[in-house]
Amino acid sequence: MAKEEVKTDLWVASQLKDCNIKFDAQGSHIKEIDETLRTASKKGTGKVGYPEYVAVIDDFVLVIEDKFNIDRQAKLTDKKVLAMDVKSITDYAVNGAYYYGKHIAQHSSFKKVFAVGVSGDEKHHVISPLWLDDRDGYKKLPDIESFVSFSPQNIREYYTRYVLEEPTDVEKTTAQILKDAAELHEYLRTYGTLKDQDKPLVVAGILLALDEIEYHGFDINSLTGDQTQGMRDGDKLMHAIKGRLTRSNVGPDAKKDKLLVEFSVLQTSFRLNEVNDTLGKTPLKYYTEFVYDRIFRNIKYQKTSEDFIGRFYGEFMRYSGGDGQTLGIILTPRHITDLMCDLVDLKANDVVLDPTCGTGGFLISAMHKMLSMANGEEQKRHIKKKQLYGIELQSNMFAVAAANMILRGDGNSNLVCTDFLMQNPAQVQLKGATIGLMNPPYSQGTKADPEQYELSFIERLLDSLTTGAKAAVIVPQSSMTGKSKAEKVFKASILKNHTLEGVITCNTNTFYGVGVNPVIAIFTAHEPHDKDHVCKFIDFRNDGHDVRAHIGLVEGDSAKDKKKHLLDVWFGRVEAPSKFCVESTVKPDDEWLHSFYYFNDEIPTDADFEKAISDYLTFEFSMVMQNREYLFEDAKGGDSDEEAE
Repeated sequence: MAKEEVKTDLWVASQLKDCNIKFDAQGSHIKEIDETLRTASKKGTGKVGYPEYVAVIDDFVLVIEDKFNIDRQAKLTDKKVLAMDVKSITDYAVNGAYYYGKHIAQHSSFKKVFAVGVSGDEKHHVISPLWLDDRDGYKKLPDIESFVSFSPQNIREYYTRYVLEEPTDVEKTTAQILKDAAELHEYLRTYGTLKDQDKPLVVAGILLALDEIEYHGFDINSLTGDQTQGMRDGDKLMHAIKGRLTRSNVGPDAKKDKLLVEFSVLQTSFRLNEVNDTLGKTPLKYYTEFVYDRIFRNIKYQKTSEDFIGRFYGEFMRYSGGDGQTLGIILTPRHITDLMCDLVDLKANDVVLDPTCGTGGFLISAMHKMLSMANGEEQKRHIKKKQLYGIELQSNMFAVAAANMILRGDGNSNLVCTDFLMQNPAQVQLKGATIGLMNPPYSQGTKADPEQYELSFIERLLDSLTTGAKAAVIVPQSSMTGKSKAEKVFKASILKNHTLEGVITCNTNTFYGVGVNPVIAIFTAHEPHDKDHVCKFIDFRNDGHDVRAHIGLVEGDSAKDKKKHLLDVWFGRVEAPSKFCVESTVKPDDEWLHSFYYFNDEIPTDADFEKAISDYLTFEFSMVMQNREYLFEDAKGGDSDEEAE
């Protein structure tokens, strides 16, 4: 058993290192904690007693005890509280961690203590955290998959969520975005009488104009409601937009003109430029002030991968009674765009292509991640100007994407408004894209027009990437079953020319309110799929994101933990049971889904085995009492009725 527990010790240590948690084994480098533990003998002798690991993160202490056998995770009393007798705290992980943690909380100046019990190995394990106070109480927290919640960058948010049970900054931001979107939508509807597709354009155009403030090319106070031709508020905003596009070196002229046409609603709408009696100003000035206070500063001065304008676009469509689905448009949430960047192991020198870029969510996430890894300002400029490519068919969304990228310091020179399916893949390949990210239009393909199937977009994307490039796409899971004749042909063609690496089944509420069950599929381009190649199929429906009333899908308490576990499994850093990940070879006719390949490889615990035997004996006794003992004669090696004759 000692050797087995050493394996658990080493696995826990590796997990802590992966999460950048500095720890001590069998003691602490902090004198006060180490001296406190010298009197923490589990057997109550007053002698030295040390947990497996101790870490101090900010003003928090993390105490960890581990056991190899999962049956030794925790021992409870009849009253369902942790047993604190000598044998329990010696033999059980959670009980031991609690004992040491309580000792530190009661006998040192360190009062913020998490005690964590761990049992099992990298494939089958249980990690149970507790929050302790300096008395005898503890608060049981939900089990976790990794220690990422206790990393230096996450532990305070974890404390806020779990211990204080207060909303985190992320949740407040999400709630505020939706509140602002609802409020602005109401103002756009009431004072502007705008078409649905024009609402996000008004917001994006105003944001571009506001970005000219720092160059003294625009002043909100200049919006006076002047009705002189060429001097109206819309004229002034358009003048600022032109200046911003020129400053960003947007070209060629046809592209610049296309953007200006999309934003021209600011000039052509009479209602927007007329002074409103209720507002005491033009709706345009009112919107500009609102956007400056509520949105602009978030985009301009916060280093975040959040697609703010995309979020507003989605909310505007929802409040308008639609969601863009008539065009197959389903905007991708930020946590998914960020996750897909991680799944393809995006690096600072990669070149990224999104051929159906929508409002630019994938490009924003990719740019955010690449900039965080860049070495110096020169590489950052190169990333923005040379390493991000986007294609969008819908001109209004193209304008929003361009505004998004300009506001983040990109010249948007590599965004084009065209039909991706009409492009020559060999020509697109010249861009040198090493990463493909895509959320194609959904449910547009038919027998009459098979080119619109999601699989068609996937194959076209793979054909457009460089050899060895990685691609991640999010599509409805029905795409991976490929039931129609055309879809089967696409699947066979994809495997003939490219490699499927795996498919991840996502939370059914990922696109909350839309009714799509999505999956993320990852491929390697231009490397034919070997019949012996092993793919990973993962069930990630439980991703830690929850639906909250009046908000929608938000990051739940365990989201960071579950994401890290997913990435650890995906990149082979840890093993996982088949209920989470199945590794298998594939054929074109297979359903490329976890549910198709899943088998139960769980090893029953001693408790499971004992329960099964108990249930069987209870059933047998019941049958015997009903004079039906003949049911068991064959199983016990006795003669059957037929043999007896």
